[in-house]
Amino acid sequence: MDNKKAFNEGIMDARTLGIPKMTVLGLQHMFAMFGATVLVPAITGLSVSATLLFAGLGTLLFHWICKWQVPAFLGSSFAFIGGYAAVTEMGKTAGLSVAESLPYACVGVACAGLLYFVLAGCIKAYGVQKVMKFFPPVVTGPIIIAIGLTLSGSAITNCTANWGIAALAIILVVVCNIYGRGMIKIIPILIGVIGSYAVAACFNQVDFSRVSEAAWIGLPFKAEDTVLPVLQNPDTSLLISSIICVMPIALATMLEHIGDICAISSTVGRNYLSKPGLHRTLIGDGLATIAASLFGAPANTTYGENTGVLNLTRVFDPRVIRIAACFAILFSFSPKFSALVSSMPTATIGGVSLVLYGMIAAVGVRNIVESKVDFTKSRNVIIAALILVLAIGIKYGNNDAISIGFTSLSGLAVAAIVGILLNAILPGKDYTFKKD
Repeated sequence: MDNKKAFNEGIMDARTLGIPKMTVLGLQHMFAMFGATVLVPAITGLSVSATLLFAGLGTLLFHWICKWQVPAFLGSSFAFIGGYAAVTEMGKTAGLSVAESLPYACVGVACAGLLYFVLAGCIKAYGVQKVMKFFPPVVTGPIIIAIGLTLSGSAITNCTANWGIAALAIILVVVCNIYGRGMIKIIPILIGVIGSYAVAACFNQVDFSRVSEAAWIGLPFKAEDTVLPVLQNPDTSLLISSIICVMPIALATMLEHIGDICAISSTVGRNYLSKPGLHRTLIGDGLATIAASLFGAPANTTYGENTGVLNLTRVFDPRVIRIAACFAILFSFSPKFSALVSSMPTATIGGVSLVLYGMIAAVGVRNIVESKVDFTKSRNVIIAALILVLAIGIKYGNNDAISIGFTSLSGLAVAAIVGILLNAILPGKDYTFKKD
């Protein structure tokens, strides 16, 4: 099945399913994003409810900026975790608690979001063709593969919590997607989550204490979680240091954004880099990140899991994503629901993630194959090899990242930068960006 036919069939599926079934698809999409989305606030100390709220609002803002065309969900960015940790350490030196330091990190993230506008402006001024010549398939393909492979470690770690539950989640997803009929075939992730969650609960593998203690209705964030404390009585030195520390991380997230949009375009069969345009997707992502950070939520980013869900269900209608965003907003006002989903077995998240991350890597392989990258050329082999080895080697090495000045770059960021530079320097370029 070619990409254009796959896209048309995906749109037709969504339109003929009707509102009730599309609602279930939206719920499934939210669950697929939920595990990784709430993990960032769990690690950093930010608000889970605020994270859900601005994942939903950020996604809707992104869709509006992109003329309602791109089927992308925005969730929490893992790239900024190191930035939050670095700022909280600087805060401790200044005599501040973690809660008091996080708003400073959020200001830094908001400033990082402004860099998206700079790149978007360059694309708008010089054209996507001139910018995308630095991101040919020999670069973006391995980057997409690396995204899936570097994420796979967290999936395996989660699976080790209980391989039986993880295996059940995987089996349910695979069986429903391969052998299912009708609605069952396109909601395998939701079935995998609910089925493995229920079995884990039956065997006392789920702690429901937080669920019973949580209120049914509550506000997603408090005033002290926002950047207001920083603006009212700032520690100027810490504020400047936070901005300098966090802003460079945007270089990595913008490269990841381009990789994700390429992956979505390859999956759906439409070139979203040309229409509605990469400048629009960057502005949407940047605005969502700024809005989230100002209210004490993690930076937003286009999600690799989103590509996995699209590839698995073959339903590409952006309305399904917007329904998922609305669910995220709705549930952000229910601490009890947040606690219920936060209590989801780690192994369930691991099993579902294992499938989705594999799908991401497979999309990268397909991107390379369909673009007919010539690996008989040494330049192409060297570029792809260094991207993969650097991304995976640094991720699973002793350091997990490379420190540069005030900040540190993940393996994926280093790999992307090296790949882009090598492609620009080495002779023998054989790719021309096309609008189709």
